[in-house]
Amino acid sequence: MFKISKYNTSKYPFRVYMLLLLLPLLFGASARAQAKKPAGNDGDVSTELIAHDADAIFNSQASFTFSVKNKLSSEETGTVSYLVTTEKGERVAEKSVSVSIGSYSNKDIDFDVPALAPGFYKINFMINVTDYDDTTLRAFGIRPKEIQSQYARPADFDEFWQKAKDELAKVKPNFKLTPVPKKSTSDRNVFEIQMQSLDNYTIKGWLTVPKTKNPHRKFAVLLGLPGYQVDLDPIVGSDDDLAIITLNTRGQGTSRGPIDTRRDEFISYKLEDKERYVMRGVIMDCVRAIDFVYSQPNLIHDNILVSGGSMGGYLALAVAGVDKRVSLCSAQNPILCDIRGLVNEVDWPITSIKKYVATQPGLTLDKALSNLDYYDGKNFAQNISCPTLIGIGLLDPFAPPNNEYATYNLIPGKKKIMVFKNLGHEISGKYKEWEGRWMRDTFALF
Repeated sequence: MFKISKYNTSKYPFRVYMLLLLLPLLFGASARAQAKKPAGNDGDVSTELIAHDADAIFNSQASFTFSVKNKLSSEETGTVSYLVTTEKGERVAEKSVSVSIGSYSNKDIDFDVPALAPGFYKINFMINVTDYDDTTLRAFGIRPKEIQSQYARPADFDEFWQKAKDELAKVKPNFKLTPVPKKSTSDRNVFEIQMQSLDNYTIKGWLTVPKTKNPHRKFAVLLGLPGYQVDLDPIVGSDDDLAIITLNTRGQGTSRGPIDTRRDEFISYKLEDKERYVMRGVIMDCVRAIDFVYSQPNLIHDNILVSGGSMGGYLALAVAGVDKRVSLCSAQNPILCDIRGLVNEVDWPITSIKKYVATQPGLTLDKALSNLDYYDGKNFAQNISCPTLIGIGLLDPFAPPNNEYATYNLIPGKKKIMVFKNLGHEISGKYKEWEGRWMRDTFALF
């Protein structure tokens, strides 16, 4: 766990972090089905599900209270039931009880789910009474710190990425900063940044720096990494001690060019060859952005926070795993973690990968997965040496909690995970506030 100092948050606002919520995240998930509301003017029936743990994470048995409020003038009779499944949809437990809720009254029904093995499970609570039907979808975990991936890392994983970095080092970066006065504010200067990355690909992004009369002033750095097919704009916050870089990696935003795919095609671009797969260049683009930080005399080279959500969260883990110059890593809902475990568990990105495999002669799903082993978030995790913060939603359909914990558990150094039990592919403002205080504490930005 990290030690967090208490700061005067009115003096140090966290608007910049809220603006990064979530760089931005691309997908959402509904946590609750729509209920059928009874006709009439005398009220309705409402329900609330309460997990007996703040994060819905239990040691052995999960327990819940299903609370029903009957605001109708009639008695409501029927059943309340639950169904527990694995992330892959396999049934593991279920129960149904008869209920009778008097008019204008409340009723609490307690449920204890039988003991289960470590992992995350989906649970549907269903109420079927006289005038009301509803289903509430939630998830819970059992001893998630015991979750381990059953898939091994390639033996030459480190050599593969060292070769990529060696190739990048041979490319002259040709860093270029262009002032953009029309995007600047009274507090911050905005620059477009441009550089050459792996394969001599031109990538672009934005740098915003607080205005200062001190020519020798140096700033800590927040490097914001993009979500899937997102065009990042410059971020101008009110923090007077932080430089912010938002990077558009190849094939995204202002860095489209030789790679200009349709949205669903980017994730599988050149997947038939692990040496040419799009993410190899994307991850090296992030490394090149750190090269850029080191080239700037007004930036503090050992105060770099990499942060992102969805694909940006994945990239934060990846770059922290291949580049020891990263000081702090913050990954929100990172995709592509324990990739083989995603097969038959999630729709995207597996559907896009299977679709691509079907168009490539000689390419099989097994070969594609073998190539993706070199890009799996969990395989970068064990190389991360900097303090790391991860945020997950238990209802995430693209980055399921089992896969997130299989990755998190491999990080050897200081780490913290924030769990949002009722959220999907998103995190709450509490995460960004925590991240901001953590960064300020670490970088001594008082």
